[in-house]
Amino acid sequence: MRILTLNCGSSSLKFDLFEATAATVERVLRGNVERFGTSSKIQLDSEAGITTTSTSVRDHAEAFSAVVELLESSRAVAGIEAVGHRVVHGGSQFQAPTLINGDVIEGIEAVSDLAPLHNRPALSAIAAARSRFASLPMVATFDTAFYTEMPEVAAIYALPRAISKELGIRRFGFHGLAHHYMVSRFCALRPELQRPRVISLQLGSGCSATATVAGRPVDTSMGFTPLEGLIMGTRSGDLDPSLPLFLSRRLGRNLNEVETMMNSESGLLGLSGISADMRDIVSAAADGNVDATLSVNAFCYRVRKYVGAYLAALGGGDALVFGGGIGEHLAEVRQRICSDFAWSGLILDEEANRIESAEARCISAPHSEIEAWVIPVDEARVIADDVVACLGNRDRS
Repeated sequence: MRILTLNCGSSSLKFDLFEATAATVERVLRGNVERFGTSSKIQLDSEAGITTTSTSVRDHAEAFSAVVELLESSRAVAGIEAVGHRVVHGGSQFQAPTLINGDVIEGIEAVSDLAPLHNRPALSAIAAARSRFASLPMVATFDTAFYTEMPEVAAIYALPRAISKELGIRRFGFHGLAHHYMVSRFCALRPELQRPRVISLQLGSGCSATATVAGRPVDTSMGFTPLEGLIMGTRSGDLDPSLPLFLSRRLGRNLNEVETMMNSESGLLGLSGISADMRDIVSAAADGNVDATLSVNAFCYRVRKYVGAYLAALGGGDALVFGGGIGEHLAEVRQRICSDFAWSGLILDEEANRIESAEARCISAPHSEIEAWVIPVDEARVIADDVVACLGNRDRS
């Protein structure tokens, strides 16, 4: 079975093609569409090599059309039998990979206000894919599903219980596909560990931390929406709940405008005044920019605080796993996060930490009691596996 997977960012679209047999799910090609607008680019990575094409796409529907056109020109579209979509927020309704139909689309729309940067792009791509491949089954796989069985003490907010139950308010958690991949990959690499206690860090444009025992979530940093938790590229992370009201009154902005500010104008971008990209900020900090230095320090401090809290929640730890663009590629940030954690048994191997690799690798010292790993995240593979599991035809070749 040939599976096309789609993963929508706020202004990007990642696509992968997999071939599923009775025994394996193997990637055929991968690619992405970046920087929606007049200077968009499509990159395709296949056996023929890597090619980059300039184009112009306004939104995810046009990006999908450009992807299909590219796949048709490379003769890769023939034989596609299913499409898998990553959806960030599934609310309480969707707790497993789900075959997409009209009711499912309505359910995704119903919680889109809780993840506006992600659910609406996914819905746009779903609509475009259903129009182009009307006869194919399509599966939605949800980031929130990974946290369905998170303990209630970690999932609840201290609000009146009747209101929380009536409105379905809880800490849902996000980046579930990424954390699931990191934790399951670590468990496969260290099968001798019994019930491993793992803290996984998805550090990219969006950032989150998750604590797991034997692959099952105990706690996570994101909550009712993807805004809670760590400092992110443009998202503030944790705030005093009174701040939105204060900002609305003092700035004369309505709450929707304040919410936009917290989601799109804050985080690393707001702190540094330079960029939402940690690479730019680290470079500016090295040149002596005071705001950039504060941004890096605050980012790493917030991550360290969550790691410390999760060590307490887990009663110790077996591994700290880094993933995402920042977590996989910026050794300096990993070093800052791990510094002075010797009290917990975590000691970084600075030489191993500096090595660049596309492979999973251990970066802790041989005598470290808690291992540190870098595990490149492969969300597309999780989507493809979920499509196979949902359709129940893994034995098809």
